[in-house]
Amino acid sequence: QVQLVESGGGLVQAGGSLRLSCAASGRTTFSSYAMDWFRQAPGNEREFVAAISRRGSTTYYADSVKGRFTISRDNAKNTVYLQMNSLKPEDTAVYYCAAGATLTLSLGGMDYWGKGTLVTVSS
Repeated sequence: QVQLVESGGGLVQAGGSLRLSCAASGRTTFSSYAMDWFRQAPGNEREFVAAISRRGSTTYYADSVKGRFTISRDNAKNTVYLQMNSLKPEDTAVYYCAAGATLTLSLGGMDYWGKGTLVTVSS
């Protein structure tokens, strides 16, 4: 069982930056899980944002955030991060971190979810 808690969301102007964190706890080893970030804007379905392998050697990004967002992890701190730069109003959403046994971009492939943190980008 893994518990995930996101933090770092807030209100930022377009062009600004935020760093989200997701802290993991539980009886299993954080480094056993690939980690993803997803987001869900009002009225939209939840969508993939970024993923990172268990040791951090492989990353994937949605085309909409490539070049602006960076996913990273610190297994010693049981934490995954999402650095978001050059934010746009269309990045406004609740951001969720998720853990999965395998590296996947699919919502269905995730085993554990956090409750999300709201990011609002004003124009």
